[in-house]
Amino acid sequence: MTILDDKSTLGNFPTNLFNLSAGDFDSLAIEVYHYQYENNLIYREFCDHLGKNPSTVKSPEFIPFMPIEFFRSFDVMSGAWDPEIIFTSSGTSGAETSRHLVKNLASYREISLRGFREFFGSPENLVILALLPSYLEREGSSLIDMVAMLIDKTGSSLSGFFLYEHEKLHESYLKAREEGKDVMVIGVSFALMDLAEKEYNFSEATVLETGGMKGRRKEITRAELHKILQWGLKIEHVGSEYGMTELMSQAYSTKNGIYRFPEWVRLSIREVNDPFTRCNYGKTGIINVLDLGNVHSCSFIATRDLGKLYKNGTFEVTGRLDNSDIRGCNLMIN
Repeated sequence: MTILDDKSTLGNFPTNLFNLSAGDFDSLAIEVYHYQYENNLIYREFCDHLGKNPSTVKSPEFIPFMPIEFFRSFDVMSGAWDPEIIFTSSGTSGAETSRHLVKNLASYREISLRGFREFFGSPENLVILALLPSYLEREGSSLIDMVAMLIDKTGSSLSGFFLYEHEKLHESYLKAREEGKDVMVIGVSFALMDLAEKEYNFSEATVLETGGMKGRRKEITRAELHKILQWGLKIEHVGSEYGMTELMSQAYSTKNGIYRFPEWVRLSIREVNDPFTRCNYGKTGIINVLDLGNVHSCSFIATRDLGKLYKNGTFEVTGRLDNSDIRGCNLMIN
């Protein structure tokens, strides 16, 4: 079976990821598994080591999830191709970073745009003000590429990146509101805390935090962060983005730290001490992500993030496993 021929349901990837039914998702997940087992040497060796192969994997619940750490040590690719771009994680000082080889940058941007629209509507209706200094100060950030794409889609001269220019950012917000535009402020946690200390009024903005103190501030709980931002920015709710270098897709929370992925991504929770046993709904365990958008790398990723899954498909991120690096995108102990 080949996933990219004319008969494949992914022949028009990524367009046919959108508007999937539950049955479509299951069949597509199995197709992707077969394709990646045959065409991704790293993933196949991992599956073989576990004794999991296409003869034993008949439904998505039996698909093995590859440890996310493999993206640090290997070029994770399904098939043979030259990457159009390589996204890298921020990591911590001296830590080895992850590398996500992306075959087609336009696919990443389309997947990101579709996911964003599902939660916040069209960016053409927004002014987007981005406060992402730690990401701007390095190369290879998938978050910067996504936000730059969203800023471009707004078509507004008021949209843009602001390094440490808090006053200028606030002035752009005020001008946008004067013009009757809806405003979204996207920021890394420590930068939003810096902004909150200025006590500017952003009461009519949607504020979206991407998490991570990047060593600039002491790590705090998400609940504490949101209280600080709510008070300092004069806002009722704080939204949040859950993404990572190794994924093509993002999850969002509009308030209260309750996330949801778009329909082409499915999340499950595994037991901390048994990676092959799933947790019951509402129980804390380790997050597995099945991202069909990752067809050209690996769609089945075992993260190091702790979380809870609920029956309606929403989830919380509650922390990290001990002795693992703090991820750059939206991971704080809760």
